[in-house]
Amino acid sequence: MTCWCEGPLAAFDTETTGVDVETDRIVSAALVVQDAPGTRPRVNRWLVNPGVPVPAAATAVHGLTEEYLQRNGRWPSPVMEELARELAEQAVRGRPLVVMNAPFDLTLLDRELRRHRASSLDRWFPSAPLCVLDPRVLDKHLDRYRKGRRTLTDLCAHYEVTLEDAHDAAADALAAMEVVRAVGRRFATRLERLTPAELHTLQTGWHAAQARGLQAWFARSGSDEQVDPAWPLRPELSAAA
Repeated sequence: MTCWCEGPLAAFDTETTGVDVETDRIVSAALVVQDAPGTRPRVNRWLVNPGVPVPAAATAVHGLTEEYLQRNGRWPSPVMEELARELAEQAVRGRPLVVMNAPFDLTLLDRELRRHRASSLDRWFPSAPLCVLDPRVLDKHLDRYRKGRRTLTDLCAHYEVTLEDAHDAAADALAAMEVVRAVGRRFATRLERLTPAELHTLQTGWHAAQARGLQAWFARSGSDEQVDPAWPLRPELSAAA
């Protein structure tokens, strides 16, 4: 039986105005679809004029200035609907969706849908559920005692994946997909009998356990920082309260 890591995958990534999923905005996004390893990926890109200031710190990361986005970006409302529709299509087609640090990108998209479309991400998956593979969660569970950071750049270096033009949404999405394929191969004896849907469910528990461990570390360090255990989508603040 062919392992899921050798089959069709999609990958999603965003670039943003910052790191707060409740208040920051999407400025670019990409969806990459690949039918099999080594085949030419199909890439869809979106550029967004967020309608709010783009901090210099964010521009320093992704290179997109406020002026450039005002001239070339589209208004958020139609873009957010297109993004949700494209992700829903992947679910209908049965393609697992790779999202590095899924609670960030998917929650941010959910908040943008609420902000601009009076909708939410979960409304787009009434029949075919979203099946997410998060390289960060997978790697941290399967190789939990390895020291060092686990950013996308770090994971690419560890799994010998080429990352060109980091912090470009399409480049990051493709690299995250290649990392997931590499994880699947390296830990084939532990993963090959699991379906992507089963892995999605398992990652919910793995991420929660990882969050509890990080929360305990913060407590020991005297930090009051909070770690959300929800995966792949954080609940709306009112619902969480």
